[in-house]
Amino acid sequence: MAIKARLKVMIFLQFFIWGAWLVTLGSYMINTLHFSGMQVGMVYSAKGIAALIMPGLAGIIADRWMKANYLYALCHLLGALALYCAAQVEQPMLMFWVMLFNAMVYMPTIALSNAISYFCLEKHGFDTVKDFPPVRVYGTVGFILAMWLVGFSRIELSNLQLYLASAASLLLSAYSLTLPRCPTNRAAESKSWVSVLGLDALVLFRQRRMALFFLFAMLLGAALQITNTFGNPFLHDLSLNPLYQDSLSVRYPAVLLSLSQISEVFFILTIPFFLRRYGIKQVMLISMAAWTLRFLFLAYGTPVGFGFVLLLLSMIVYGCAFDFFNISGAIFVEKEADRRIRASAQGLFMTMVNGLGAYLGALASGEVVDFFSHDGVKDWQSIWLVFALYTLVLGIVFALSFNYRHPPRDGALKRQACGKRCCNCCRSGGLAAPRLATTQAATRLARSTACGRGQPADRPASKPAQWASPAPMVSTTSTG
Repeated sequence: MAIKARLKVMIFLQFFIWGAWLVTLGSYMINTLHFSGMQVGMVYSAKGIAALIMPGLAGIIADRWMKANYLYALCHLLGALALYCAAQVEQPMLMFWVMLFNAMVYMPTIALSNAISYFCLEKHGFDTVKDFPPVRVYGTVGFILAMWLVGFSRIELSNLQLYLASAASLLLSAYSLTLPRCPTNRAAESKSWVSVLGLDALVLFRQRRMALFFLFAMLLGAALQITNTFGNPFLHDLSLNPLYQDSLSVRYPAVLLSLSQISEVFFILTIPFFLRRYGIKQVMLISMAAWTLRFLFLAYGTPVGFGFVLLLLSMIVYGCAFDFFNISGAIFVEKEADRRIRASAQGLFMTMVNGLGAYLGALASGEVVDFFSHDGVKDWQSIWLVFALYTLVLGIVFALSFNYRHPPRDGALKRQACGKRCCNCCRSGGLAAPRLATTQAATRLARSTACGRGQPADRPASKPAQWASPAPMVSTTSTG
């Protein structure tokens, strides 16, 4: 089997595991195990805790002591064991500890899968910038198909979803041993632990603009966690109304929610245009507006009539809300950070979003759900309206506090930034370049970001990462 086909299988299984339980576990815990909203939020907060520390630690191990594919196999083997145990747990605190262990061994595998893919592609002479995205998209396909399988098989309220994820994790653990061996990187031994863990990027907090950006990234990460945790339980609770029991939304909620992931694929394609035309501030504001619409549509959505249209619109705008925040934010960090700490800066961005943001979002959303629950019945409309108000206020404060002037995108200025008359970025219109200062440093930075080292500028500027990079990589699809 060709190396790209083998990597596609790996990436497919990587996100199939997550898709099998991430969106539907909340419904199982609420409807079957009768956990409270706070208890469900506590379980989901485990992902945020693990995202704070484990990717960096796994990077250290893969760099210095253990081959990446062997570590990858070990993590998934332990993950399979954790998911198998979780399927038999019925106590909230025990579920938290088991899922925390699962998150601690699963979260590093996202970065490791990227590292293995880069190494294998480079080893076989492929261009990682060109050839990795077609491989990575199979992760989205795996996530969606897992949701469809769980939905159509009607196991959303059963522990069978955890058994399914455990079996897939065990299969991936065995399969990863067949991939090419990734050697350790002895050069990494000279790096300090502070650098490897991405802590040297904390210097960015000295800049008011970057400090504000990371703060809002954390707060938007909380909004992402809200829908991952309570989107599926909300759709299941609609079945309490006899008028909705036979509707497709109630019978197959996971399938309906999978439309959110499908919409991501299409909105990713629009990011270069919006970044070129409007800049990061406007794009982030669009994301916050999309989050507000997402929650408003859920608040007034029903499984029948015009309410069903609102539910569909909620799934569609999710792609805009997620991509314009996660992907555009990663591009902005890549452009603004000094090249010496860009990898660390990306790790910091992921930590703020999927670490602190996910942790706080899970706990806070659980408190809100419990506050609007009376005698076991949840007032979902009020719950979603609170979340909509949260993102609306967040957008207003961001618009008033985050100062970033997007440079004009005319051809003369692009040529000034690039320094070349006929490069690809001048023809196609590059990504939002840094402010066009007259200093040589600004010009060099503009070349590396707007031009993307000669790549067409309608692609996000990215550099081929070495397999041994310990810094967590920012996912291009929703992984929670």
